[in-house]
This record gives sequence, C-alpha cells and structure tokens, in this order.
Amino acid sequence: MNKHNARRVPSPTYLVHEFGRGLVDEGRRYAVERFRAMADGEVRRWPLGAPAPDRGRCRPAPEVATFEQVRDMRPAYNEIIVCTALGTRSGRQVWGAAACGLFPERRQRR
Repeated sequence: MNKHNARRVPSPTYLVHEFGRGLVDEGRRYAVERFRAMADGEVRRWPLGAPAPDRGRCRPAPEVATFEQVRDMRPAYNEIIVCTALGTRSGRQVWGAAACGLFPERRQRR
C-alpha cells in the first residue's frame, strides 16, 4: 500500500463539528475539502494536486458530494474534512484523532 492509499483508512476516534445549520437538507450538495495535520502542527490542503489547466485557478476545485456521502465520511487519523453546502455557509467538519489533538503526547519507539 502506498502513501496515497494510506489516507483512506478511517480513524477509530474522530470529532464532528457542525457549523451554521449543519447537515439539514437532504437534497443539497456539498463542497468537500480535505486537509492533513502534520506532526509539527501545520495544516496543509490534501491531496496536493495541480490546478485545472482550463480554469486558471491557483488550486484545484473541491470535490462535490451528496448528503448521504457527506454523512458517512470518516477521516483518516491525521485528516480534516470540511464539507460546506453549496450556496450556504453551513455544513460540517470531521477531524481525525491526531488532527484534533485527542492524543497530544507522541512517543518515539526505539
């Protein structure tokens, strides 16, 4: 398994934060953005992709998901998923265990 497939393994513990009205309309579509929390505390957009050549944007467009897909999303251990309803400022954030700081003490094995 390469490092790009490793992010698909869901975290057993995660935190859900709903903002605005949350996930209330089942007919809505959501813009999904993924971020990765690094060990040094920095948060980076993930996956790092090239911008769309015909759109002239500096970052790739977010993926679009349905209500059911957003409701069932589970983050990787160090992943943050932000789902915002298209046309409104409501949605949900899902934080993996390491990203939200549930296990702040890290010990290195020798």
